[in-house]
Amino acid sequence: MMKPSEPQRAAPECSPRRTQVAAGPRSPFRLRLRAVGFHLIALGVALTFLVPGAWVVAASLRQPGTPPPRRIEWLPNPVSWSNYTELFELLPMGRYLANSLFVAALAVPLTLVVASWAAFAMAQLPARWRYVLLGLAVALRMVPLPALWLTRFLVLSELRLIDTFAALLAPAWMGTSPFFVLIYYWSFRRLPPALIEAARLDGLGPLGIWARIAWPLARPATVAVSVLTFVHYWSDFISPLLYLKSEARYTVPVGLRVLQQLDATNWPLLMAGVVVMVLPVMVLFVFVQRAFWVGERIAGVQGN
Repeated sequence: MMKPSEPQRAAPECSPRRTQVAAGPRSPFRLRLRAVGFHLIALGVALTFLVPGAWVVAASLRQPGTPPPRRIEWLPNPVSWSNYTELFELLPMGRYLANSLFVAALAVPLTLVVASWAAFAMAQLPARWRYVLLGLAVALRMVPLPALWLTRFLVLSELRLIDTFAALLAPAWMGTSPFFVLIYYWSFRRLPPALIEAARLDGLGPLGIWARIAWPLARPATVAVSVLTFVHYWSDFISPLLYLKSEARYTVPVGLRVLQQLDATNWPLLMAGVVVMVLPVMVLFVFVQRAFWVGERIAGVQGN
């Protein structure tokens, strides 16, 4: 005969006060510990990039003509600011800065328009053609740039664009890089299809949907592509070296090469030129970093 099952014992009830006392103090402590760990890791990563920059600034303040120090010197004694004034006296550095700024100011908006147009068109295609274009973009991204130098030079020479700023802006007419197209494509694919369909029902065409809906909601992607494009054209050394012949059209990277040829042993002067070149990029990153924190716009549109 089967024995009757024994009644299950009721689990001891915990009083709300006891549960609150046991779990309450641990949760804020763990959150605080995670926050401290995250900030320590972020600080370590930031120092990895800031320490070399601080060393370059310190090296630019050494006495002119002195060799590099054998150990890290954070603040030279005495501090010499004459390297920066001598930099602008030896070379027309102001003109080089203006040339670089001019090229970057034209390349950034042109790249934004072309890359966003291409990405928006890809995002609206059927899946089959979309995947084909994505594979093509990845394949083009893998092509080494030196393989294009000769072909690009011959094409620009036939178009009589050598020794002009148009030669430096030629990649911008194709979105500068397939990577920028992929950044925009990822942002446009996050848009709800119902939003695009509603815009079409309201009578908007492809350009109207891109201008009024897609592009404004892809602001983080626009900021990212803008910064990367500016850095690309601002620090480009090979293209000006290959396509420019007149010294009046030189950009900052080529100017630093000329400076090194003029005085190869004056390291403080060369470090001052590096600081002048890097400073606009650092200032740009400081001012635009908040634009990356607005990803909740698209999330709000999606209803997440």
